[in-house]
Amino acid sequence: MKARVKWVEQVSFLGETESGHAVLMDGAPAAGGRNLGPRPMEMLLLGAGGCTSFDVIAILKKSRQQVIDCEVQIEADRAETDPKVFTRIHMHFVVTGRALKPDVVERAIKLSAEKYCSASIMLGATAAMSHDFEIAEAP
Repeated sequence: MKARVKWVEQVSFLGETESGHAVLMDGAPAAGGRNLGPRPMEMLLLGAGGCTSFDVIAILKKSRQQVIDCEVQIEADRAETDPKVFTRIHMHFVVTGRALKPDVVERAIKLSAEKYCSASIMLGATAAMSHDFEIAEAP
């Protein structure tokens, strides 16, 4: 896997992926940015959320669950001093479907957190990771 990050101006950077996608990252105005895009550390959280959501959906589908939607709400704390690594990350899953079994949803989240989600497992090396979930019945 390859990626490229190119400085645009001030504290703005263009990230390009090997798969041909691009995203603009920018710093906060207090750091000289213009708030044109997410901060690089926010991108790490989004990556972890996307990675674990991918796993959870795949596991639920393989488990023959009628999953319709999955949203993960992420809250994180960072260290006060440099390097300001994540120290705590909590992921709250809202899984929507028809007749979803809570034990199967819980198992899918656990498998992602402990075995499959590379991003979460890497971040878990410095941050206390926690997860919970709720199930919403689809109409």
